[in-house]
This record gives sequence, structure tokens and C-alpha cells, in this order.
Amino acid sequence: MSEAVKPKWYKTTTFTSSLKKWVVSLILIAGSILFLLPLWWMISTSLKSPQEIAQYPPSFWPDEFLFSNYLEAWQTAPFTRWALNTLFVAVVGTIGAVLVNSLVAYGFAKIRFKGRNVLFVIILATMLIPGFVTMVPQYMLFSKLGWVNTYLPLIVPAFFGSAFFIFLLRQFMMTIPNELMEAAILDGAGHLQIWWHIMIPLTKPALITVAIFSFNGAWNDLLGPLLYLNDENLYTLQIGLQTFKGSVQTQWHYLMAMSVTVLMPVVALFFFFQRYFIEGSNLSSGTKG
Repeated sequence: MSEAVKPKWYKTTTFTSSLKKWVVSLILIAGSILFLLPLWWMISTSLKSPQEIAQYPPSFWPDEFLFSNYLEAWQTAPFTRWALNTLFVAVVGTIGAVLVNSLVAYGFAKIRFKGRNVLFVIILATMLIPGFVTMVPQYMLFSKLGWVNTYLPLIVPAFFGSAFFIFLLRQFMMTIPNELMEAAILDGAGHLQIWWHIMIPLTKPALITVAIFSFNGAWNDLLGPLLYLNDENLYTLQIGLQTFKGSVQTQWHYLMAMSVTVLMPVVALFFFFQRYFIEGSNLSSGTKG
């Protein structure tokens, strides 16, 4: 459309559209800055000396970048062992969460049985129960089983499913055509074979989403290890961070340095699997596998 024949409303619409884009962009930039400021403050503090941290007014930029704070903080306690402990709990729990929740979700999505919808609603209703309500009964149960001061209370619950993960995977599996399952049944495959050879590959984005959520939850869990672990050799990183919190003075430069270190694996995991995470959140992309 040439400039001579463009109606007046065309320029107005173009201006309004451009203005909306600018407003949305400014809002997103402002929101990003708001969320990134605490992260930058943590990184900045981790690179400062105790004297610079205590000065007033505080500075957002270190006068001298003390990267040695990271090595010194790591050497103040057995953080290597605690990191391996945390990695073990997170990886085993994530494997259990992915396998069990996908199997249960397959049953609700593709297997017809009496009371399926009622049972699914009951499972979803458990999301309304706060975790603090079940904390004491769980501790009493694990104590009776002799699991206190072991990793079992932190790992075993992941093998019993999560209502949110079951719901997410069920909705994703329902977008997969039933013809694939029917063809496999005609070829003599059982439900376990269908789940393993068909559903698992096709639901990879959703499974990676579940894995990210599960790993993140286990890696950052403080309350569970605080309740069940008494031996220092069994501690996880989240408990280890309490090492720098003294009753009189907190070593903020070491605390922030280790906080950044603990945060990095989770951030790297998300960015590495970001594409799958976005696909997994799209419940209509099941057939794209």
C-alpha cells in the first residue's frame, strides 16, 4: 500500500501497535531488573572483603574483585563431600520421580478402568494438603522404620509419585494418538512395553520438565535434610551454608560465594534443557516428541 492511498486510521493503528510494543518491552525490562538486582547483589557481595561489605553507604560494585573468596569458602568445611551427597540425593530422587510419575500418568491417560476419574481427582486433591501438615506423621513413620539419619526419607518419597507431576504428564500423554498404542497391542506388546518404548520417547520434553523441577526441589531442599540428617558427613549443601552463619557475626562474603556456587548447577541445568522445558510446558505438543 503506497503512502498516497493509506487511510488515516492506518497510521494511527501502526502508532498504537508500536506504542504497545514499547510499553510491554519497558515493563519486561523493569521486571527483569527487579528480579536480577538480588542476584547481582549476591554476586557482588561474594567478591567483596568483609570491610567493604560493612561500609556505609553500600556499593553495588566491588572495589576489588576477590575471587579467592570462593576457594576459601569451599575449604572452610567439607563442601566437596556435601556436594556429592546433594548430587546423590537429587539424581536418585529425580530418576524415581521421572519413572514412577510417568508410569502412573500412563495408566490414567491410556488405560481405562473403573473409578479412574474419581481416583485421579483424589490424587489432585492431595495438592491442597500443606506439607507442614504431614511433616510430623512422616517423621514418626520414618523414625519407626529406623530411617532417621539416612538418605531414605529424602529419596523414597520420590518413588511414590507427585500429584503435580502425574497431572502434567497425564495431560501431555493424552495428546498422543491412541492409534499408536492400539498398533503396539496388535503386535503383542504389553502396557509396560508400550510405556517404555512409545510413551517415554514421545513424552521426553515433559519428562525433562519433571526432571528439572524434581532436581531443583531436591538440590535446594533444606527442611528435609535438617529434619532427618544428624551426621555431619551426611549433610547436604543447603545445611552446609549454615556454617557461615554465626551467633555473633555472619561471614557474608563466604556465605554469598557459596550461595552463588550452589545456584550455578541449577541455572546451568535450566539453560541447557530450556528448549525441552518450553516444549514440556506445552500440553498440545505430545506428538512432536
